[in-house]
Amino acid sequence: MIPSQMLKGTLEGCILKVIGRSETYGYEITQQLRQYGFSEIAEGTIYPLLLRLEKNGLISAQYRQSALGPKRKYFSLTDKGIEELQCFSRSWMELENAVNQVMNSDRPSPPASGSRTEEIRGGNRDE
Repeated sequence: MIPSQMLKGTLEGCILKVIGRSETYGYEITQQLRQYGFSEIAEGTIYPLLLRLEKNGLISAQYRQSALGPKRKYFSLTDKGIEELQCFSRSWMELENAVNQVMNSDRPSPPASGSRTEEIRGGNRDE
C-alpha cells in the first residue's frame, strides 16, 4: 500500500497522464490507475481531483451517452493541462533520479563543512 502522503503530490500528475493518452471518464481512470499499481485508490479520491483539475483549467469535460446506461463525463487535456503534464514529468524524473541515487547508494554521503557530524569525527581542529 502506498501511503497517502506520498500519493498527494503525484496522483494529479498520474491522472493527467492517463487522460493525456486518450479521452476517458472517472471510473475508467480509477481502473487504469489500479492496473498500474495504485490498488488502494477509491473512486471517491479521483472525482474531487478531477473537479479540481477541471476548475484549474487543466482538463475539460464533455457529457456523452453511454451504451451501458446514463451519460458519462469524458475528460480531455487542455493546452494548459498538456503544459502541466510536461512540467510534472520533468519534475518527477528529477525527483525519481535523486531518490534512486540516495536509495541505491552504499557509500555514506560526505558531511557538510562545519556540520555536527564533522565535529564528532574530529573535523573541528580549533581545539
